[in-house]
Amino acid sequence: MSIAATVPFSVLDRSRIREGSDGPQALRDSVAFGRRIEALGYHRFWVSEHHSVPGVAGSAPTVLAAAVAAATSTIRVGTGGVMLPNHQPLVVAEQFGVLESLFPGRIDMGLGRSVGFTDGIRKALGRDKQDAADFPGQLAELLGYFTGTQTAHPQVHAHPAEGLRVPVFVLATGQGARVAAEAGLPLVIAAVRGEDAMLRAIEEYRGGFRSSAWGERPYVVLSGTVAVAETTREARSLLLPEAWSTAYSRTHGEFPPLASVDTILATPMTERERTLFEEARRGQLYGTEDEVAAGLQKLLARSEADEFLVTTSTYDREALLDSYARLARLLGLTGPRTPSPAPASAPMTPTSPSTPMG
Repeated sequence: MSIAATVPFSVLDRSRIREGSDGPQALRDSVAFGRRIEALGYHRFWVSEHHSVPGVAGSAPTVLAAAVAAATSTIRVGTGGVMLPNHQPLVVAEQFGVLESLFPGRIDMGLGRSVGFTDGIRKALGRDKQDAADFPGQLAELLGYFTGTQTAHPQVHAHPAEGLRVPVFVLATGQGARVAAEAGLPLVIAAVRGEDAMLRAIEEYRGGFRSSAWGERPYVVLSGTVAVAETTREARSLLLPEAWSTAYSRTHGEFPPLASVDTILATPMTERERTLFEEARRGQLYGTEDEVAAGLQKLLARSEADEFLVTTSTYDREALLDSYARLARLLGLTGPRTPSPAPASAPMTPTSPSTPMG
């Protein structure tokens, strides 16, 4: 089955480290991956922020986004996301102001509300758990630096950000959906598991949305794992490394580098590890092109999402690239896109893209 996507499709890369490799190579792989995703015709390519995680190299998303943007020419590039409580809003505004100035019309600012996940990391960042509770205020200050209306520091201006409009997205965790609605911003929400809860959160976001200078209507981006292969078994195998990494993190306190499928299958697991491993595999969308097409059609119809952000990672990079190529084919993507505007929720753009993004 081949489907023409009715919403844009995008890609989030977490710069995962593979066993036998290292962080520098993972970052170079991310830049190369961004070029490949652009060539396939996806719309956005986002990178993430993680600190002191052995299996993740992406600790400075704005720096990595600059490298990806410099290596590409048409795809939108951004963050999924910068964890705002880890930073001063002024610094974030300045960084995105520089990015937008260097790559005009191609930069997205995805923001999360998580703070460093251990006491040691929070101390090193100069933050504490309370900073996450201040996210609405931090967000308002950040947006104010772009419009020149922030009041937290009246004599301070963010150059070159002031006067620029970078599309802003809020990653939903906890109260994130409500914050996005009240601020009039697009929402990014996981479609991994708990579909009913996800649908309720989307409904609450749409019902509570307040039009703003940044958005006239709600805009929902679903994020989730999608793996496509020649057989269902091959597609399922693609997802085992990430699932095992998740299970390991919950029993050992850290995400390890991605292991090969053969290594995972040969690894003895405790009962708890096996349970967590199975839990991590729930809600993932995988299979042949026909199976994935049917699953996507159902999910998009139920959620009425405006966009889908694919977050798949695995040990075998060639198999991962093949999965994204197969997904692009079933979506009807036809190669590199011309630079696209921000979501239709943002009044600074005349229209919303009507073809799939990456």
